[in-house]
This record gives sequence, C-alpha cells and structure tokens, in this order.
Amino acid sequence: MRSLAALLTVLVAAALVGSIAVVRRLHRPTRRWRDVLQSRFVYGVPWGSLVVIAFVVCVYLFVQDGVTNVDEPVTIPYRTWSYFYPLGMVTAAFSHAGPGHLVGNLAGTAVVAPLTEFIWGHYPAENDPGRTDAWYAAPRVRAFVGFPLAVIAVGLITSLFALGPVIGFSGVVFAFAGFAIVHYPIVTIVGTLGVQSVLLRLFYALREPISVYTAQSRPPTAPSWAGIAIQGHALGLFLGFVLGIALLERRGQRPNPVRLWLAILIFGFSKRLWAIYWFGGENTYVLYQGPGIAIVSVLALVVTLSMTASERPLVPQRLEGLFTRPERPTLGQDGGERPSIDRVLELVTTDRGDGAVTARVDRVREIAAGTRTRARDSGSLFGRGRKRTALLAVMVVLAVLAGIAIPANFLVVDETPASSESAVEIEDYTIEYAEGVQNALVSGIGIEALESDAGLESSGVIVSSDERELWLEAVSARRLSVTGEETVYVGGPGWREAVHVERTGWDPVGNDTVYQVRLGEGEATELAYESNESRATARIADRNVTIDSDDGTFVLEVTAAETDAVATTTVPAANETTTAGGLTFDRENESIYAAADGTRVAIASEETYGAVG
Repeated sequence: MRSLAALLTVLVAAALVGSIAVVRRLHRPTRRWRDVLQSRFVYGVPWGSLVVIAFVVCVYLFVQDGVTNVDEPVTIPYRTWSYFYPLGMVTAAFSHAGPGHLVGNLAGTAVVAPLTEFIWGHYPAENDPGRTDAWYAAPRVRAFVGFPLAVIAVGLITSLFALGPVIGFSGVVFAFAGFAIVHYPIVTIVGTLGVQSVLLRLFYALREPISVYTAQSRPPTAPSWAGIAIQGHALGLFLGFVLGIALLERRGQRPNPVRLWLAILIFGFSKRLWAIYWFGGENTYVLYQGPGIAIVSVLALVVTLSMTASERPLVPQRLEGLFTRPERPTLGQDGGERPSIDRVLELVTTDRGDGAVTARVDRVREIAAGTRTRARDSGSLFGRGRKRTALLAVMVVLAVLAGIAIPANFLVVDETPASSESAVEIEDYTIEYAEGVQNALVSGIGIEALESDAGLESSGVIVSSDERELWLEAVSARRLSVTGEETVYVGGPGWREAVHVERTGWDPVGNDTVYQVRLGEGEATELAYESNESRATARIADRNVTIDSDDGTFVLEVTAAETDAVATTTVPAANETTTAGGLTFDRENESIYAAADGTRVAIASEETYGAVG
C-alpha cells in the first residue's frame, strides 16, 4: 500500500510538472517571467515572503511545540485573551490551532504575500518620490528585513485589535489580499479563489494520494461560519486597503474602478465577510446575513470611490443652498437693507476714469472669491471632495473595526474557584469538568438590543487561568459524548502538559444516559463528574430498574411497584450475572438483560463512542 501511495505521489507531481512544461511551450510572452520577476525581486525570488512563511512554521513547531506532536500543538496560551496577557497578544497572529489551520493560512500566504511583495518591490519604483540611497533602501535589506518586519508589525496590529481570543495568521493574509486588490484586482481574485484552492488540493494529493473515509456519527456542532473571526478578517482587509491606497497615492496611480469594485465584492462574498453573528441561548447562534450582505456591498463601493472618485465636491454647488442657511442681510444707517460688498463694488465703474479704484476693486473681489472658495473646500462637508470623503469613510471603518475590540480586550476574567475537588491544577491552569456553568468568555458583553447573551452557560472541560486572564470551554460535553475521550494540552514556551478526559456511560432503554467523566494527567484519571440517575422504560415482574452512578460505580436499583422497596447491586462485569430485588441481571457483550419468572428483557446498553474528524 505504501509503495502504491508513493508511486501515485510521483505521478501527481509528474502530471503537474508536465502540464506546466507544455503550457510554457505553447505560450511565448514577449517578456520572460524571469525578467519580470527580476525587475522587482532580488534574483527574481520573493525572499521576504519565504522568510515570513519560515517564521510562521517555526512558531508552530518550536513555540507551540508542534515538533513534539504536529497534530496537537499547544494553543491555549497563544490566543488574544487580554491586554493584561502580553504573551498571547504577541504570539496569536503567528500561531495556529492545528495542521489544517496552518496549511490553509500558508496556502493563502503563498498566493498573496509574493504579490504584495512584488507591488512593494525590492527595488524602489522609478516614480517613487521616496527613492533614497540610504542603507535601509538597499534591495537585500528590503527583501530580508524590511518586508518581514512590516508583516510582523501588521500581525501585531491584528492581534492587538482582534475581538475575542483569536488565533491564526489569517488576519495578515487578509491584509495581504486587501493591499494586492487595490493594485491588481483581477489577478488577486484569481489567486485567492483559484490558485489557493489548487495549492491546497495539490498539497493533500501529494501527501495522501488515496484516502479512505468511514462514515461516523458526529455531535451537534456550531455552523461553519460561527468559527470564523469575521472582525479579525475585516480588520486585516481594511488595514491592507489603507496601506495599498497610501502606496497608490504616493506613486500617483489609480486603479480601474469597475475591476476594483467587482474584485472587492467577489472577495467579500466568497470569504464570507457577510457572516456577522453572535451567540444566542442554549447552543444557538444568530446570523445577521441580510445586514452583512448590505454592509459588504456598501463598503465595496466606498473603498472603490476612495481611490477612483473625482475631487468634485460631495454636494454640487448648485444644491448647497438647499442645505445651508442663507446669508442675513446687512442693515444700513437708515435701518433699511444695506447692500453687501459685492453690490457696492458693482456700483463702482470706470466711467470716472479712476483706474486705481478699478484695480483696487478687482483685487478685493479676487481675495473675497478665493476666501469663499477655500472656506467651501475645507470648512464643511459640502466643500469636501468625493474621493477625500470616501477615503475618510474607509479610515473610519478601520477605526471602528479596531476600536470595538479595545473594551473587550481590557476586560479580565473573574476569579472562579474550581467547582470540584477533582479539578486538575497544572502551574497556573485549572482544568475541570462542569455542566451548566456560566460562560465567562461571552456573558454580559453581547448586543442586548439584538440578542441577549447574559447568563449563557457552558458544559464540558473548562480550562481557566487567572494569571493569563483566560477561560475556555476546551471540549464541549456534546463532543465528549460522541468521542468518549479527549486530550487537552496546556503549557507555555518550552513546556506542555496533557490532561486526559474519559467518559463512560450506560443507556437505559427509552431514557437518558447515565455517565461518569474522569480527568487526570496522563493515563491516571479521577472521577470528576457523575450524571443523574435514569430509569429504563421496560418493566419486568412489576418492577422498575434504575441505573445510577454512586461514587464512581454504576449501580442497578430495583424498585417494587407495590412496596416501593429498593434493592441495589452493581452493574455486572462482562459475561457475569448478579441479582437484586428478585431480578437476575446478565451482561452479554455491551447489553444488560433482566430476567424473572422465565421472562428476559434488555434494560440497558453500554454507551459507545467514535472518533470525530
């Protein structure tokens, strides 16, 4: 099987290389790609993008300890929990939740980062007014130092102004895309929507040419859009827009308005920037899809106008009188209306041959007209140009996207003691299992006018740390009910610890599951939670059977209908028999049967679990 997979990997690579070779022979451009790349890159290579990709990979491997377990990096301490936790703020933009998350963001980076670097260039553009012979303008410095440092700075901005405990390089990827769109709209769209998908599919095809999937049960999960950091993506995109606009203005360039508008609209829709959502009660999510679509459409137009609109006033001069207060007449000495200065000057003529007066009158009129023009151009909204107004709107949007995160990032998590003695304490972390506890992450910061999130509850494995200002439902109770076991990793730079979680249970016929949850470091676990008892709907010999958990042991309680007497016995081991209250209990494989007077009825089955992909 391995040899076949290796052969197929070679065939996939050969097919790709062969296709490129054939197309290259068919297409003979007047200017070679090598020459185009060398005109902007040192030796025609986007060194800055390669340095950035290598940096992100190193963070995953050595900071998040992905080198120990590439599929399970340490993620909890590397999120943007609070301004009072600098480590998370500094590392979040360059960390990732897993290999799939990392590969997806690196594929996007491989597409738009070189395009951004090409626009910026290792060699300053001829029309760049900032051309200089200083050391920091040297091509190699721009390639290996300037571009990577600029990317790191953008990453830190996306972390500092991210809403919620986000993690990932996607905010920077969106900044790359926003910067590239304003310069090369169509090329960027083709790259982000087409080339990026091709790269991802090629990667997975080369890694695993043949995959076998088995249908498995899955727990109820949040919709896909509920896992997207919409605010972080929009923040990065508009940061890229602003930087791209600044470079266009610096170089005196202007994009095609139709292409730009279409590219922004397609990008916003395809990347689901319309998916504005919030948390509802009882595991529900509220999607404001309609308003989201309208917002993306309006913002696409505003961004386009900020680069392509004319400098004409926002409100035409002939309409200004509809919105402004007419000038008040000036009264003369006799109490009547005194003519304005323009009217007085119109009465002065050259009939008397006074050339000096005429020249003086013309000069006064010129000064008055210039003063009114300058006041109209800069003193009010009516005199502001359309392009400048749209640019101001783009800056306001960026400020709002960044500003809404500041109050949330200044919040601190209330100190909450462990809910049980079975909680695991590792350094400053507390790991416990609880059900129906208040969600300290979102409670009280919702949009009350739209959907109340006060009192939202969480159930599952809870990880908290007062020192790091973090609180996280690391594994939901629903997920654990399907998988049966999970591992949660906590740690920091240079160390990690694993906490193992196990669930076992019994399903009474026709009723809710009775289960236990155990927690512990490594494989040694202790009882952390016991659910309520549950009665089987089946009755035998006029007796009811209830399954309960008592101090870590599953027991069977037999209740006689006439006397209400209760007899108790432990759940028998596999292929064993036990008795209680006149009933005999047999355990065969994963089922328990109750027998009496020649009647045998199944009353419960052991809860089964499966992996969740």
